[in-house]
Amino acid sequence: MSDQNDENGHPEPRSRGQRRQDTLARLEKDIDAWVATASGDGQPCLVPLEFVWDDGTLLMCTRRTTPTARNLMAGGPVTVTLDGTRDVVLVKGRATAIEGPRLPVASADAFAAKLGWDPRDRDEWVYLRVTPRVIRAWREENELPERLIMRDGEWLA
Repeated sequence: MSDQNDENGHPEPRSRGQRRQDTLARLEKDIDAWVATASGDGQPCLVPLEFVWDDGTLLMCTRRTTPTARNLMAGGPVTVTLDGTRDVVLVKGRATAIEGPRLPVASADAFAAKLGWDPRDRDEWVYLRVTPRVIRAWREENELPERLIMRDGEWLA
């Protein structure tokens, strides 16, 4: 990133390639995300969930009785944002519900290792694997024009 500032005092905008690198680094290290879903009748739901970046997807877990789980098990869309309003990572995709015993061992192990708990044998919990279709990343207004870094599941840089 450049040490130069634009006319508004913001750092010069990052390239799409740099945004992809920064986004992947955050997906690897961050723990919490805001997860937005809606019921079939349009009732919104916004909750924080822990996640692991696993094989190009966000792997989360929640009780199967929560509105989030019900909305996503019905095949609804999901929007996920990482924490922070000055370094935005916004992910849109679809989620697949996976029962603990059906989750690949490597994925369940990665979840347990990073987050410090292991729900794979708890019947009341369900894993949710969010496959990104669109990712946008920006820090300041000057990065808005090229904030799209993934479209239709393909990185643009």
